[in-house]
Amino acid sequence: MAYRGRHRRRKKGRALRASLAGTALALTVAAGLISTSQAASSDNPGALTALSSSSETDKLQLQENLVGEDTLDALESGMGGNIGVDGVLKNANHQMRNRADCGAQEKAALPVEPAATRAYCWADSDAGTQKWLPQSVTTSGDSDEDGRWGSNRVILSGWTHDGQAAGAKEDEGLARVAFIDANDPGNLKYRWVLLVAPLDGGKDFEAVRSRIGGMVWHQDKLIVTARNGAVGNDALYVFDMNRILRADVISGAVGKVEDGWSAHGYRYVMPAMGSYSLTGGACDATTNDRVPCLASVSLDRTSAPDSLVANEWFRPDSGEPGRVWRYDYSTVSHRTGLLATDTRGRVHAEEAYETDAVGLQGVLSHRPNGASEPNWYAGHAPGAGDGHGTLWRQNKSVAKAAKCGGDESYACWGRDTQSLSYWQETGELWTLTGRATTSANKVNDLPGRAADKVTAWQQNAVSERVLYAVELSAVDRSLE
Repeated sequence: MAYRGRHRRRKKGRALRASLAGTALALTVAAGLISTSQAASSDNPGALTALSSSSETDKLQLQENLVGEDTLDALESGMGGNIGVDGVLKNANHQMRNRADCGAQEKAALPVEPAATRAYCWADSDAGTQKWLPQSVTTSGDSDEDGRWGSNRVILSGWTHDGQAAGAKEDEGLARVAFIDANDPGNLKYRWVLLVAPLDGGKDFEAVRSRIGGMVWHQDKLIVTARNGAVGNDALYVFDMNRILRADVISGAVGKVEDGWSAHGYRYVMPAMGSYSLTGGACDATTNDRVPCLASVSLDRTSAPDSLVANEWFRPDSGEPGRVWRYDYSTVSHRTGLLATDTRGRVHAEEAYETDAVGLQGVLSHRPNGASEPNWYAGHAPGAGDGHGTLWRQNKSVAKAAKCGGDESYACWGRDTQSLSYWQETGELWTLTGRATTSANKVNDLPGRAADKVTAWQQNAVSERVLYAVELSAVDRSLE
């Protein structure tokens, strides 16, 4: 791993842990949705503090757990074979709206500085629903340097079902991914795919209940953050992009049914092929000197080798500094898209820092050409209910952010932004906003906000949800 630092201070966390039974995944996972309430601070968080002692980095260690190929093959064969990304895109049945067709509140959720170069809003059925929460984004720019999966440009967006707000506890934590056909920038279309886990040696499957706060599509694997409801710990789950299967029964059930296979009303599923669990046991999201709870992930192509970047989350008013760190990807030919492991299947953090930019919803690491160390871009939580967030750029020397508005505020980033993803081919930084509000109580779509309690669920609220991109070079030019 290319970047390493010196130890100075300590850090803290948000979760990751999974449970695998035999060769099949025991992924009965409850949603652990992050809240992001408090105001984006105008206080400069300063430089990153390197963490390099074994007592700190051992808390970040992972254990790889993979499902047997025979289990995955059995499920794929039983469901009629792989549909593939192409098959999902060809059957896209939802139309995204271009920026000109977005509503006033959707446009208001975009960053003040720098301006978005591209922006899209969801189909009406997804834009205002409080049942599902947009959480994360990755692209075919992560999967391959040429920015394509085969001949297609693709954007993936992960959403979590909020059973509490929707009054449907039995559905809480269901995870779905929007496969967005981005070949024509003026005509984006998408199709939903439900995340599942194989059961009974591949004779059945169940829903993966995941917060999916971050996701990375690297080579032929998709890695997402998740929470295992059986033990209450977050985890990373792994999916094979070459195993997308078709459900032939449209019903509310999930798994094998009398007449075939059902996926809660969805036509396509992706079965998990494994997980990464924290070796230190249960995470602790209240203090930064214990095992961290994983909040989001992103890809860094400028490290050697490529690496998975992660961050933890604390409430902005907690005063707890968060940790950011990275794991190397494997360079072994038969382990494409998997993390690098030692002989015991352990994954070690290769670089770790503490940051005072609290309330982080996403993090990105990128080293400019010729630079000796990377910059870390940290998405700070937005203001209490309706303010813009802050995108800090930090390294071991300094922290910077754009200033905007008459009060010279740092709150220039989007409203309630989620994970970050860099598309190397185009030089664009992608993210998405997550809010949908009611005029009566300004309900925030992320459960747990102390400032924005849900008092009554509505099927469709006013959307502030936008998928957008800014040029990373524009972010750097805008910094104070």
